Amino acid sequence: MTQDQIAAYNQAVADFTAGQGLQQAGDNAGALAKYQAALPAIRTAVQVKPADMNNVNFLASTLYVAAAAQGALGNFDAIIPLYEEAAPLYRQVTAANPADAQTRNILAGMLVQLGNAKLTKQDKAGAAPYYSEAKTLAQKSVTENAADKISANILLSAMIGQSQTSEDPTVRQAAVDLGKKMIANGTIDQVNKPSIDIMTGGASAS
Repeated sequence: MTQDQIAAYNQAVADFTAGQGLQQAGDNAGALAKYQAALPAIRTAVQVKPADMNNVNFLASTLYVAAAAQGALGNFDAIIPLYEEAAPLYRQVTAANPADAQTRNILAGMLVQLGNAKLTKQDKAGAAPYYSEAKTLAQKSVTENAADKISANILLSAMIGQSQTSEDPTVRQAAVDLGKKMIANGTIDQVNKPSIDIMTGGASAS
């Protein structure tokens, strides 16, 4: 990296840190401005040293928190392009750190959202691979820690998505069975519950 690129990268680190503070304080617009200012230099660092996982992880994380800020601001259309850029980076980070369940779950959740975006456009063929990959990742997390509600709900989200892109009735039944089990033990979240209610033909007790 050139001296200018290094200086820009150092400024990006400062901007990212400032953005985190603003985001935690509830200033998502201010945080987003900091993240957007940081991104060009971080992208450059990854282009210059694509094998440097610290830079790859930094770019992935910045895109993820920028997407969270966009979501908090109600700019939902802005989230998907950030996820599309971040997902390949998170794949690299997850491959390099296979034991890191948090990163794996971030990727899985992101893939579900990318699948949902395709499904909204009636692109079942485009959505299916995202749900399949998300299911594999989330299943690993659930296998490692069966008590983790976050992993279980990501897995269920992926399975619900799969049930909407597959003609195989066993895929739908697997999602319904898991959903019923999670309703019964109180672990299902409010994102997944309405889908399971629809799939089972009626509202379930909260």
